[in-house]
Amino acid sequence: MSEPVALPAARQLAFDELDTPLYDTTFVVVDLETTGTSPDGDAITEIGAVKVRGGEVLGEFATLVNPGFAIPPAIVQITGITTAMVYEAPRIEAVLPGFLEFAAGAVLVAHNARFDTAFLKAAAARQDIAWPNPQVLCTVKLARRVLTRDEAPSARLGVLAAVLGAGTTPTHRALDDARATVDVLHALIGRVGNQGVHSLTELLDYLPGVTGTQRAKRAFATDLPAAPGVYLFRGPSEEVLYIGTAVNLRRRVRNYFTGSETRGRMKEMVALAIRVDHVVCAHGLEAGVRELRLLAAHAPPYNRRSKFPRKGWWLTLSAEAFPRLVAVRTPTRTALGPFASRADAVDVAATVAEFAGLRTCSTRLTRAANHACPPAVVGGCPAARADGELDAAGYAPAVHAIRDLFTGRSDTLLRAMLDRIETHSTAQHFEAAARLRDRTAAVVTMLHRTQRLAALARIPELIVAVPDGEKGWEFSVIRYGRLAAAGTAPRGTPPMAVVDQIVAAAETVVPDLGDAASRKARTGRPGSTASAIAQPNAPSTTAAPAAGAQVAASEGAPGGACTAGRRAVVIPDRAGSTANARTGDDAMFSRPSPSEDDVPPLRGASPAEVGVVARWLAMPGARIVRTSEGYREPLHGAARWVGWAKLARTAATAISPEDEYLAQR
Repeated sequence: MSEPVALPAARQLAFDELDTPLYDTTFVVVDLETTGTSPDGDAITEIGAVKVRGGEVLGEFATLVNPGFAIPPAIVQITGITTAMVYEAPRIEAVLPGFLEFAAGAVLVAHNARFDTAFLKAAAARQDIAWPNPQVLCTVKLARRVLTRDEAPSARLGVLAAVLGAGTTPTHRALDDARATVDVLHALIGRVGNQGVHSLTELLDYLPGVTGTQRAKRAFATDLPAAPGVYLFRGPSEEVLYIGTAVNLRRRVRNYFTGSETRGRMKEMVALAIRVDHVVCAHGLEAGVRELRLLAAHAPPYNRRSKFPRKGWWLTLSAEAFPRLVAVRTPTRTALGPFASRADAVDVAATVAEFAGLRTCSTRLTRAANHACPPAVVGGCPAARADGELDAAGYAPAVHAIRDLFTGRSDTLLRAMLDRIETHSTAQHFEAAARLRDRTAAVVTMLHRTQRLAALARIPELIVAVPDGEKGWEFSVIRYGRLAAAGTAPRGTPPMAVVDQIVAAAETVVPDLGDAASRKARTGRPGSTASAIAQPNAPSTTAAPAAGAQVAASEGAPGGACTAGRRAVVIPDRAGSTANARTGDDAMFSRPSPSEDDVPPLRGASPAEVGVVARWLAMPGARIVRTSEGYREPLHGAARWVGWAKLARTAATAISPEDEYLAQR
């Protein structure tokens, strides 16, 4: 490893130097040309910099840089810098120390400074050079603060140079662009000078637009703990304005009163807030779930997402003699969703109906009637038959195909879609293939999401452990896809003792079995699952637990789908003994599950909450401590096609390397 390069140390400013006048501030305006947009995988091909103070140019720094590999043709087309031009240029190892010496002690300025500084920092790190951490000013951020959208619809350098009358036209060459950025910087400083900004400190404070009122409310965060949890901003009438989560409550809330908060809506919210309440949580999953539940309870005006966790559309089969796919708000029996919009649901329904032969016409048909829609060359009802009318028995296979697709018992329809795409491609009907590819990707994505969440929501109890990063554990008790309890076991704490405690205090969750529950309740069969649900607090006899079984108490909590009441719960030992007795809701643990065709996919749970839990289970190092039954997704579900769907979405949204590079400039 090479020896560290000694560089001029950053100097601590004295108090009397803090308000350095802008006319006496030294700026080094830098621009880079690179082989791409990734600081880790791409390299610098040219550096151009201009040092200015008080409107006077003090010096310039410009050089080509050999990146060590060929420059991509797309970048050559933009910058005009070819591999031959940089062949004899110095490597960045020889250039960077000279540039850092040129810029020492100055404020570093760049257009989209995050892009340029990221490449410079990466180059310094590869050479074991300590980054001097200079003050950085971004002319993109300054322009967006100073200019209106009407005046400058884009913050690209070429647009700003034309709007502000720069003397140099940007050419995507480093020195020309740095010179143009100098003119833009001076023009913007001239604009803010009319607003009383005359020093570097005032300029940096002006940039994010922090008001005095916003700074004064930093006291709201003083007493908050440095722990994970949920915070609630409250307004003058004690109404909840905004709800959020944080891994460190004090640090996150404090950010709302500094320049790091640039969202206009949040500044308006902070101006209205009179205090910040908080709820400390055991870990991130509990914080995420509590946030969702509080959002549903309060619907705060400044939150834009998850205020209505059950607001969505589901595809389900209609209750008709000749069922159709219909979009509904509440899932019943076999369903697919939730979709963000009804239009998305209808598009997926059309694709699935086309390949299943399910009718889309709205004609009312009795069981004794026949489906008689005529075939059509384009469009038409998918259930139309050229060989005549279709009776209820002949229509039934289409309904079964839909149910098998939704529940993961068969992927025949997905394979038919993929075969059709291949047929279009072979015939060189590429536009038709692309359209069907996008439609099929939407079907696969929604199927996988529903089946994945349904697999979690069907488990009566699942206890999960996730490493806390400090050799401890974060535990969660999940019941029917909902968080029932949470706790932590720091390093050195016996983990299973914590598990037993949180299981004893966990909420009782009663699932919604939909048609299955109502049908079994009507039969009145003793010991049915519906009986346990209909009478959750009914008295029952208890037997001594089997040897090795762990006994805990389940205590309900108000809210959601949980019922109050404290009853004994006997959980089988690790050997899987079922000789023990169960009481209350947990009688369901040992009884056969009803048919998947008769049960709503999420059993009444909020899709947003089950989604948060599912993402938590996918965290690195997550482990299942124990479960009432195994976690599994359907064998013929959409999971095997997820990789294909991801590639399809990437192909549909891919942008050219030229557009990606220009977006950074």
